[in-house]
Amino acid sequence: MSTATRWWWIRHAPVPDGGRIYGQRDLDCDCSDTETFRILARELPRDAVWVTSNLVRTRQTAAAILAAAEADRFADVAPVAVRELAEQHLGEWQGQERKAFYAARRVGTHTLWFAPADERPPGGENFSDLVQRVAPAIARLNLEHRGRDIVAVTHGGTIRAALGLALGLTPQTSLAFSVENCSLTRLDHLTADGGLGLWRVIAVNHRPWSRAPAGEHPGHNPVAIDKA
Repeated sequence: MSTATRWWWIRHAPVPDGGRIYGQRDLDCDCSDTETFRILARELPRDAVWVTSNLVRTRQTAAAILAAAEADRFADVAPVAVRELAEQHLGEWQGQERKAFYAARRVGTHTLWFAPADERPPGGENFSDLVQRVAPAIARLNLEHRGRDIVAVTHGGTIRAALGLALGLTPQTSLAFSVENCSLTRLDHLTADGGLGLWRVIAVNHRPWSRAPAGEHPGHNPVAIDKA
């Protein structure tokens, strides 16, 4: 019999960034949409380990979900900040105007991220660097909390890295996933005695608040480029 460690990945709430790239800049997020957090709280398991990154926007998002939950649903939950789960450090690109940067780099037409996975921004890290620091943290948490539910409120880049790890993808291919603000990505890590473990993907970029009313079909949503 295998044991499942269930990951509930949530990307942080939107960041009012003034149209500028933020990466690891420690900016606040907008937690005013209480209905979204209330619906998210209903989706999450009661008896779970909660982790965030060290950046304030993930801690604020986790706090907003917990505050919106039904009374006593998450009694005594105290999310633990895990530095390795932070967003990609974009170095000197952080603070630049996003619109001009995207135009110069043809983001959205020739690339789905700020740069190829192996291109390192001046003074920062590339996406492959992010993958290399996130993967050991996931392995450690799998070992420490085997058989538990883990709610991880983190970042778009971090969640792409987790998906790439689960599916055995290259860092470059992992950048193809869309991970929207407050979306839920579900992964199970299955282990048995003596086994190395298998990953099972349950859901990617799930937005439970966007379900259409009964009898209606959801409208088409154009593909958007994630911001960081």
